[in-house]
Amino acid sequence: MRLLMLDAMQWFCIACALFCVLRMLLGPTSADRLVALTVLSSLVLGFLVLRGVRENRALYLDVALVYDIFGFLGFLAIARFLKDKFSDGDSPE
Repeated sequence: MRLLMLDAMQWFCIACALFCVLRMLLGPTSADRLVALTVLSSLVLGFLVLRGVRENRALYLDVALVYDIFGFLGFLAIARFLKDKFSDGDSPE
């Protein structure tokens, strides 16, 4: 039963990730795309943790931690770029 629930949660993460990729591609504004990218990063993090728990391997958890740190730094870099890009009074839409 435990493995069935972990598999179901992994498939749910994959389905949500597909919706996030779709939102990233079709998002009308750059802010929508940034939010979709952040949510996608969180979903990948959750997927890695689920995979590590399912296979009883701590390596996946280490990779998830490093991935989360780089994902956060990437989010900050993109947010700073967007702030600088639209700081002269332009709106992002």
